[in-house]
Amino acid sequence: QVQLVESGGGLVQAGGSLRLSCAASGSILRINGMGWYRQAPGKQRELVATITSGGSTNYADSVKGRFTISRDNAKNTVYLQMISLKPEDTAVYYCNADVWERAPLRKNDYWGQGTQVTVSS
Repeated sequence: QVQLVESGGGLVQAGGSLRLSCAASGSILRINGMGWYRQAPGKQRELVATITSGGSTNYADSVKGRFTISRDNAKNTVYLQMISLKPEDTAVYYCNADVWERAPLRKNDYWGQGTQVTVSS
């Protein structure tokens, strides 16, 4: 089993910054892609940003130029640096990881519990 634990959410004024972290732990052999998704009230969960094990990144158009995803493979941790936050960024942010587990050897997709980001106008 693998656990993803997010941290760093909170309340911030428009134009402010936050940094989210997500640490994976458990029976991990290797983590492939990692990413951040978000879900606002009454809306579907949407992709925010993803990063491969080699560091290639992909962003939603709505966050390009404001959000930066990065990862520390030695710590099995992914980060999301968010600047110039807008009220429409308000959502629960979820971490996702595509994980090869050690024992038994298998590949699974895991989600964190979510962290609330609220941007006030």
